[in-house]
Amino acid sequence: MNFVVDASVALSWCFDDEGEDYASRVLDALGESEAVAASLWPLEVANGLAVAERRGRLDATGARRFMELVLALPIAVDPTSRADALTASYDLARRRNLSAYDAAYLELALRHGIPLATLDARLREAAVAEGVKLFDG
Repeated sequence: MNFVVDASVALSWCFDDEGEDYASRVLDALGESEAVAASLWPLEVANGLAVAERRGRLDATGARRFMELVLALPIAVDPTSRADALTASYDLARRRNLSAYDAAYLELALRHGIPLATLDARLREAAVAEGVKLFDG
C-alpha cells in the first residue's frame, strides 16, 4: 500500500462542486499506486451517497455508477482487528480530539507507516502532530 485514503477524498470525486485539486491528484495517483482505507470506509462512502441522494445532489443511478467506479479502483479495505478499533483508535481519538471514525484512518496510516490522504482539516492537523506524512501527490 502506498497511502491511506479517507471518505472525504473519495466522496469529493463524486461531486463537481467539491472537485478539489488535491482529491484529483489522489485519484490520479491510483493509476500507479494502491491505497488502503479503514474498514469503515465503504460505509462512510455509502452514507455520503445516501445523504447526497436525499438532498437531491445525486440520483440512484448516479450513486450506483459512482460505486462501480470506486469499486474498480485499487483501494484495499484494511481488516482492522477489534483490538485496534477499540484501543488504538480510541486512544488517538482522545489524544487528538478526533471522532473514532477519523482516528481509524490515522491509526491505519501510523500502523503501516504510510501517508494519509484526507481533506479533513482536523484530521490533517492530527496526522502532522502524530508524525504521519500527508499525501502530497
